[in-house]
This record gives sequence, structure tokens and C-alpha cells, in this order.
Amino acid sequence: MNNAFSSTHRLSVLPPLDTTKKSVAILLATYNGASFLSQQLNSIEQQTHTNWRVYASDDGSSDGTLALLTTYCERWGQDRLRIYQGPQRGHAANFMSLVHDKHIQADYYAFCDQDDVWLDDKLERSIASIKALGETSPVLYGSRTTLIDFRGRVLGQSPLFDRMPSLKNALVQSLVGGNTILFNNKTRHLICLIPVHLDIITHDWATYLIVMACDGEVYYDEKPTLLYRQHGENLIGSNNRLIDRFVRLKWLFKGRFKCYSESNLEILSYLSEVVPKVNASVIQQFKRMREAPLLERISLFKKSGLYRQTRMGTLGLWVAILIKKI
Repeated sequence: MNNAFSSTHRLSVLPPLDTTKKSVAILLATYNGASFLSQQLNSIEQQTHTNWRVYASDDGSSDGTLALLTTYCERWGQDRLRIYQGPQRGHAANFMSLVHDKHIQADYYAFCDQDDVWLDDKLERSIASIKALGETSPVLYGSRTTLIDFRGRVLGQSPLFDRMPSLKNALVQSLVGGNTILFNNKTRHLICLIPVHLDIITHDWATYLIVMACDGEVYYDEKPTLLYRQHGENLIGSNNRLIDRFVRLKWLFKGRFKCYSESNLEILSYLSEVVPKVNASVIQQFKRMREAPLLERISLFKKSGLYRQTRMGTLGLWVAILIKKI
């Protein structure tokens, strides 16, 4: 991976934009990320697919993040990197502000976290996979990740999911991490039907849910495309360790999963004109199940076909059903 872990500002000259290839808008959300941001930017610089531009939205950093972005902007040029002031309402709102910005136009859009390291072929492989799905419907690409610690040492990989993406999965689980996601303009159009001021909890789950609700297609790549850094300042962890699973179970009992569902259903309410009738029926059944008495709730769940990707996830789903925290 060449010098992906180098934190120095290399003096190499970027190759010109290859406009014969599909363009990618890299949507980078930053907040006090100076410790690892240069490694991420260096890995973007090394992408084998060269027709990309970075749009960095900073949410009010008080460390050296803005200075670092400015340095790269001066070296790369504004044709490669543009810096925006974020809405300062959390990371999801920061990403969504970029999706909604009409001045940002490309063939594809990639969410980008500030502290990861992209593999050299991330964009090239993502684009090849998403193009295979066709351009006639909303499409989304996501992949597994290789987990690293704050020093860059490999810890393992994110869980491997083998069940098909679907609305019945998306209603109860987010399939892929936002840091791996690439999507097309049809998906972007659907996302932009959601008001930019709406406070959503997670941009990745929202994107997966929107695509599935509107009969889009999802490509889940079993091969990692990036190094996902795990450290104390992570906003969202991998949930791959046993301790992470206990934390998620604690969140379930405290009602956090229920809050996710309520947020997701509010998102779907803005898509009522574009969601197919069959999918709208699935969503209505999900709503009914959430509010039903215990025995009816269990019966509706058994008939619903809702599922998560792992046995532990399915067990957690059953618990949520029983204690009415879904």
C-alpha cells in the first residue's frame, strides 16, 4: 500500500483528472481529526482511479484539522480539494449537508471518514462493482473492512455477512459501514428527498434503508476496501468484539434500538410517493408490529420475515421484540 501510513506531506504531483473515467465526489466529514487525517488523504492520493475530487466539510475543529486541509488544498489545488463549513449538528448531519449540496456533482459519491486508510484500489473496485449492477436504479456499494488500532496494527476484519440485502434486513440492521459506501445519482436523488435539517442518527443505515425501500440494488463486497481505525475517539466502532456486543445489548435495553427505528421510520415517511406498494406494505406491517401487544407482536414478527445477518443479531432482535424496544 505504498506510503499509506506516512503522515508527511509528500511533494509528489498528482496526475491530472482522467475525465474518460467516471467521476467520484469523495464526501469527507472532519472534526478534530488532525492525528490521522494526513494518512487518509495520502491514501486517497494513491488511488488507482484518478478521477476524484474531495469535498471536506469541517464541523468546527479546534485542533490542526483545518490547517492540514488547507495545506493539502494548496498542494492539490481547489480542483481536487474544497473545504466547507459543516452544520455542527453531528457527523450524520455533516455528511448529509454534502449530499444535499447542489454544487457538488459527480457520477458517483463516496462517504469518507477522517481516520481510515483506503486501499489503493478502493475506488476502482467499488466503481467496477456498482457499474455491474447497472445505472437504471438506485445502487449502493459497501464492503467489509480490515480493523486496525491507533498505531495501524491489524486487529482482524469486520464480520462477514452472507444473507441477502433487502428491505426486511434494512428495517432492523445497517449492513455496511458508511466509510465503505459508494452510490450513484439515483440514490443521491432519493437521499435528497429527506430534508437536510432532519436529525438522522446514522447516514450509512439511512442510505441502505432508502435504497432497499425504493427497490434499489446493493453490492456487498466480502473483500475489505479500507483499514478501519479503532481507537478511543471513534464515533462509531466496528461492533466486532465481544465487549461491543454487550454494549449493544445494553443500548437495546435502554431503548437506543427503538430510537433508531423511530428515526428510520421518519426518514421513510418522506419517501411515501416513491416507495413501491409492496414495500410500503412491509413498512406498515413493521410499524404495526412495534406497537402491538406482546402476543400479537410475536405473531407479527414471525410472519414478517425480518432478519439480521448473524445469530447474535437475530437473538438481539428477539429480545427487542419481547421487551418492546424495537
